[in-house]
Amino acid sequence: MQSDGKDSRGWRKVFGVLGPSTNTTVQPDYDDMRPAGVTNHYSRIIVSNAQAISNETFLAGTQAIADNTVDAVKAVMTCDPDYLVMGMSAITFYGGAEGAARFRRQIREISGLYLSTGSESLAAAIAAYGGVKKVAFVSPYFPVANEQVRNFLSDYGYETVRDVPLQCPSWTSIARVGTSRLREVLKQLDGDDVDAILQVGTNLSMVRLAAAAEMWLGKPVIAINTATYWHALRANGIQDKVYGFGRLLEEF
Repeated sequence: MQSDGKDSRGWRKVFGVLGPSTNTTVQPDYDDMRPAGVTNHYSRIIVSNAQAISNETFLAGTQAIADNTVDAVKAVMTCDPDYLVMGMSAITFYGGAEGAARFRRQIREISGLYLSTGSESLAAAIAAYGGVKKVAFVSPYFPVANEQVRNFLSDYGYETVRDVPLQCPSWTSIARVGTSRLREVLKQLDGDDVDAILQVGTNLSMVRLAAAAEMWLGKPVIAINTATYWHALRANGIQDKVYGFGRLLEEF
């Protein structure tokens, strides 16, 4: 049998996507943004549906995700992907810019592939817009993890003016936060003292709301799933404009 050496569906790129097994948002979000010739192959990081009722239990839950990431990387490598996309974000913010870089290096050492992480993709997305100095953000996290996000952003020179930790009580409950609640939070976060609004937490569904809010507020509103998938596409030389998800995928 003859072969042209390219995957029949992923003839441009085959992406291995890593996400917690409890996450129901990343897979459909990334598929909605997928250009022709790019395929996404989701590998679940096995983790129980942790009950996050305090700073301590939230940190313990995210540590379990970190501990089980290696097995998910090894599993997705069996489909011979070209590149990895990390569809989880909390642990990629821990330890600031250096912690994020260390995490990326560890996954590259295990897989031999380059990858896009939530934290570094978000920083790259902010830089792509330009002119952003002060930000506000929403997360499904507990305050202890929001502190890690603030520290990471500070390492890149961005001042966090306001942030809202939604303190979701379990991993699956994150995907059940509705648009009406997120609209209220956007109103809390916005102000003349904020150049951009960010959303972190990959199971929080905000890619379309962020795009709509961006039009009305007249400033960058960046959802982390949009930023990470955008970063993966551009890192692989795929410049397609994808519409309906905000300026990031349409202009940069």
